[in-house]
Amino acid sequence: MIDISESVMQFLLAFIVAAPLLGAVAALLPAPPGLKGKSPEQAVLRHGVTVTGVILLAALVLTLGFDHANPSRMQATTDISWIRALDVRIHLGVDGISLPLLVLTALLTFLCALYSYFKPPAGPSPKAFVALLLLLEAGTLATFAVLDLVLFFLAFEMVLVPMYFLIARWGGEGRRAAAGKFILYTLLGSVVMLLGLLLIGIKAGTFDMVALATDNGRGLTTSVQVTAVLAIGLGLAVKTPMWPLHSWLPDAHTAAPTVGSVLLAGVLLKMGTYGFVRIALPIAPDGMHTLAPYLAAFAAAGIVYGSLACLALTRPGAKGDLKRLIAYSSVGHMGFVLLGIATLTPTGVNGALFANIAHGLITGLLFFLVGALKDRYGTADLDTLAGATGAALYGRAPRLGALLAFAAVASLGLPGLAGFWGEMLALFAAFDPAEGLNRTAYLVFMALGGLGTLLTAAYLLIVVRRVCMGGPRPAGEPELADVQPYELAAWTPLVALTVLAGLWPAVLLGLTDPAVQQLLAGGTQ
Repeated sequence: MIDISESVMQFLLAFIVAAPLLGAVAALLPAPPGLKGKSPEQAVLRHGVTVTGVILLAALVLTLGFDHANPSRMQATTDISWIRALDVRIHLGVDGISLPLLVLTALLTFLCALYSYFKPPAGPSPKAFVALLLLLEAGTLATFAVLDLVLFFLAFEMVLVPMYFLIARWGGEGRRAAAGKFILYTLLGSVVMLLGLLLIGIKAGTFDMVALATDNGRGLTTSVQVTAVLAIGLGLAVKTPMWPLHSWLPDAHTAAPTVGSVLLAGVLLKMGTYGFVRIALPIAPDGMHTLAPYLAAFAAAGIVYGSLACLALTRPGAKGDLKRLIAYSSVGHMGFVLLGIATLTPTGVNGALFANIAHGLITGLLFFLVGALKDRYGTADLDTLAGATGAALYGRAPRLGALLAFAAVASLGLPGLAGFWGEMLALFAAFDPAEGLNRTAYLVFMALGGLGTLLTAAYLLIVVRRVCMGGPRPAGEPELADVQPYELAAWTPLVALTVLAGLWPAVLLGLTDPAVQQLLAGGTQ
């Protein structure tokens, strides 16, 4: 690591949050004559790659300058008064919990911009596409960097509009209905969440998340905490998405363009679970303790439900869309994240944070791969892909088939890959939940989670067998393009990080654990 002054660290974090907004505005302006390249469309797509690349570089420098010996301490902090009457402040900072999510967001957005430069989604002007992509990045990065409840809500809401238009304007069949369902569900959840955030701020006399976490709920009655967690939790659960508030997700993923699906699964879903860890756990601990068993029950139900839904889609003749299948798999995977959080233990919360990152890497890769299959075949229908034209992907496009198989086994939690550790830690924590929680109930939840892992392995192996291991290519069928150089460039970092996190989990757990320990202790070690 390198020694960087605190003022430079402050600038880096502020730059990471503000640069996407400035880049989004610049994307809508005419390109300077010397930078137009072959066409204005190419210039604006190159602008998207450049801006997201600079933001990723800044995030990596911030990571290098981060004091890894004290990951529980808020670093690179900026604290400026904004609305004095409400004591709302522009308060930014990162610790071991938020830093990995910042880097993941910057990485996935850059890879999506790079992929789109070579494979622009079909739809209206690239100018609007790049501007919306950068606006989406700005809202997501701000969500993980702000330390004020009002700013958190504004950043949380900022992502809704760009994602709505990315689905509605650049999506596939049924895109308008899917986008409408997405915005309706998430807005209704956000209204309820806002009431909970205001309740905490008014009753505690501050919206500062650090001060509230340090107070650890001592200034809030149990009834206020339960009410606040219920309201905030509903909004966060919609975004996560938690069963049974998940029904917007499969439609949104199925209709979204490839990069929209990657960012929706890889980044936006993490905003909900991050809110549980950053706000609900430390600020309203009594409320979380009261509602944790219910959260765990819904999480366990979601794990089994998501797996069964995926199994149903793999049946021959079911006309299962692979993008829809991966969306349902996210319901199950995010169920493990919620189960870990609901144990209220350091082991469970660390497992949840690890599973967050692993899901972003693996599911982002899966959506990239399915998008590539859809580009080649014109459909993501599993029956079509497993039929005569899609049989034996290993033989027709060996690199593409190998990557699909790799992503599938990573998603099912194969030991040695990133997907294993988060799920294992969540189940381990459910075996011994926090004091005062009903251990018998959590043992049932653990058993359901274990069943979910078996079902997950079943449906993913069926997908690999049907798509990758069919018969030889029928006579007269055209050759299938294998992985292209730009695809390899966009996917290789995700493969490498999936292996790295699986073989060396201490890199991530060493960041999150001290911060989680302090968070659960109410800001005191």
